[in-house]
Amino acid sequence: MRRGLDRTAGRAMSAVAAGAVLALVLGGCGSGGSGGAEGEGGGGGKAGGTAPTMRLPSLKGEKLQVTAVWTGAERDNFGKVLEEFEKRTGATVNFVPSGDDMAGFVGSKIAGGGAPDVAMLQQVGVLHEFARKGWIKPLGAGAKAQLARNYSKGWRDLGADRGTPYGVYFKASNKSLVWYNAQAFDNAGVKEPKTWQEFLKAAQTLSESGVEPVSVGGSDGWTLTDWFENVYLSQAGPEKYDQLAQHKIKWTDPTVKQALTTLGQLFGRKDLLAGGNSGALQTDFPTSVTQTFSGGDTPKAAMVSSADFAAANIAQTKAKVGTDAKVFPFPAVGDRSPVVTGGDVAVALKDSTASQALLAFLASTDAAKIWAQAGGFISPNKGLDQAAYGDEVLREIAKALVAAGDDFRFDMSDQAPASFGGKPGQGEWKDLQDFLKNPKDIAGTQARLEKDATASFKH
Repeated sequence: MRRGLDRTAGRAMSAVAAGAVLALVLGGCGSGGSGGAEGEGGGGGKAGGTAPTMRLPSLKGEKLQVTAVWTGAERDNFGKVLEEFEKRTGATVNFVPSGDDMAGFVGSKIAGGGAPDVAMLQQVGVLHEFARKGWIKPLGAGAKAQLARNYSKGWRDLGADRGTPYGVYFKASNKSLVWYNAQAFDNAGVKEPKTWQEFLKAAQTLSESGVEPVSVGGSDGWTLTDWFENVYLSQAGPEKYDQLAQHKIKWTDPTVKQALTTLGQLFGRKDLLAGGNSGALQTDFPTSVTQTFSGGDTPKAAMVSSADFAAANIAQTKAKVGTDAKVFPFPAVGDRSPVVTGGDVAVALKDSTASQALLAFLASTDAAKIWAQAGGFISPNKGLDQAAYGDEVLREIAKALVAAGDDFRFDMSDQAPASFGGKPGQGEWKDLQDFLKNPKDIAGTQARLEKDATASFKH
């Protein structure tokens, strides 16, 4: 996924924020509160206060096309945000799914003369590429005002290219979490592991109890990049992480070998993977989550490493977040648990009043509150009343994200060129799928990663 061309897009998550994640409250669902909305002249929607609804222009008769990768519950929840925008402005919004290859989808639409009005990009590298091709438009005054009010400088910088603001990070994620089936853990007498060795030991105990331990959505290559990044950040440290993200060190570096060797301790044990290696390669992301929380006393897996947005998939099962489905931080491979963040950034492909109004709305607390109440979502919007989150687990994750301020590390593959870090069947996605298929081939995996990275970064 994608690339910081002029700067390091990711930063280390602060100890305070990491500590907040480590101290997640894993109780049952809390009551959803009302987050303060925000007007053009008002302050942020802080807890205990009220603010006027954000003002938007009348767009009656205007039509907007919006594209994103979201499907299922995520698409439905984003639809609620778009419906509110339609209600307030009179515009008609049509959602078009892009598929995983957002760069390819948008490129083909532009070539055909039918580009969407707004795109939700998952890759900061794609934002840079689009900006330099002239495919996206700078933010208007309304969106920039909302960003200045509601976002830390770090998130504003991530949405900019060479100092020009283009994007609004509407949805963020903590990608350093492991969700687990509480009943499976209880039955096996397993406690939440804090280190990588404890994690492997817990997986072995779960296997011996009759439950396949770890669910991996290997048919979606991006899930494997998350596995690698968490191991690498914790083991090699933030400085090396930044260097590898920008291809300032090679994928043949000893730190990469060490991380792949560590990851191979899991991927090389087919008895620890739900369905074994071949099963993992045939499992998509949504299934990797739902199979962990379906089947009652006999789930197909006990745990799955996934970002906070897995809560939306868990909601499709009978499991209740905080009771049946619990979460712990990705285990520490080095001195501390890693915290890798990701996000979806809204950009305008057409410079119209309607496009700019939607971007301004997405930067407001009003829009963030809608999806926060629906679930499966966290926002980097610091003005959002945290009571808007419907359960304590997501509320604590969101608090940690906001508390980090400008001090966080962004998904490494999201910083790379799309041809390396953001396309199915090629680059890092394919290379790590090949590694999952044959975890013993560490040197070959490194060589392929370096070859693909070199080809992508030189363009």
